[in-house]
Amino acid sequence: MHPNRLFHIGEPAAMAAMVRDLGFGTLVAPTPDGLRAAHVPVLIDGDRLRFHVSRSNHLHAALVGGVEALFVATGPSAYISPDWYGLADKVPTTNYVAVELNGPVRPLDREGLVALLDGLSAAGEGRLAPKRPWTRAKMTDGVFEKMLNAITGFEMTIRDWRGTAKLGQDKPAAARAGAADALAALGDLRMAEAMRR
Repeated sequence: MHPNRLFHIGEPAAMAAMVRDLGFGTLVAPTPDGLRAAHVPVLIDGDRLRFHVSRSNHLHAALVGGVEALFVATGPSAYISPDWYGLADKVPTTNYVAVELNGPVRPLDREGLVALLDGLSAAGEGRLAPKRPWTRAKMTDGVFEKMLNAITGFEMTIRDWRGTAKLGQDKPAAARAGAADALAALGDLRMAEAMRR
């Protein structure tokens, strides 16, 4: 994470909220072939991060065997032109929000996998409101159970939380507002809003 403490996100609750809002990220773990990454949908509850991977994924065997893994959730990011600050002698930068979590991973049993999948569907469908939510009850009997055989659910016990919100906090308020306004004018409302908080 960024070495400047000014940009650190200190509260695990704030980091968990970001992971929950995104619902997706990158899991990195060691395998006999070196480090591998998988892009996974996630649920977070307290110090537990749950996700699933395909049994054909390069990470699967390592995760089943029990490893320490790193999960990265990346929020909004944007190139910041020094012209937007209204200050002399500034350089371009990238503002971003990111969370890193790491800890040991263990496989879930079948009941845990089903609960994970139901939770992931409910979270995803909830983001689509007012759409009527999809549930697996809409599937033909036996299809869901067959699909379960292709994936494994996992749970990480989060030991370390690290978060960065590099949003121009090291700049004067007027310069930061100028950059946020420029981003908003370009349609990057997520980053502009984050910089204005």
